[in-house]
Amino acid sequence: MHKLVRTNADNPDFITLVQQLDKDLAIRDGDEHAFYAQYNGITAINHTVIAYNNGVAVACGAIKAFDNDSMEVKRMYTVPHERSKGFAGQVLAALEAWAIELGFTSCVLETGKMQPEAIALYTKCGYYVIPNYGQYIGIDNSVCFKKEFKMIL
Repeated sequence: MHKLVRTNADNPDFITLVQQLDKDLAIRDGDEHAFYAQYNGITAINHTVIAYNNGVAVACGAIKAFDNDSMEVKRMYTVPHERSKGFAGQVLAALEAWAIELGFTSCVLETGKMQPEAIALYTKCGYYVIPNYGQYIGIDNSVCFKKEFKMIL
């Protein structure tokens, strides 16, 4: 049975999943890992979603305010043996719904070019490439995305 839970960065399951994510990124990012790691702290994150499969945490993601209109998607991860089962898409959709409930009109995010699965997910879910923003300007390994929400009046 699948279940999505809204929580925050203090959740032990979220912390465990993020630790696994950081190990994976250390391998993928290689020498650039320290640069990215400095922007991936979780202490200021108040909006996280965890996907559970039969009571076991298998995927997570988070959002935090980026500007007055946008939330930034952070810390997306699915454990390797549960990939390609739709958990990441479910977590992302739940984060987007939460952003809309909070009054935001879009989400932005950064991912690495060494993460083709993430790029495919975001593209499939309606995100489009934007110029690199903030600390990612001029970083060749980074690709930034945005998705604008269509508001129903």
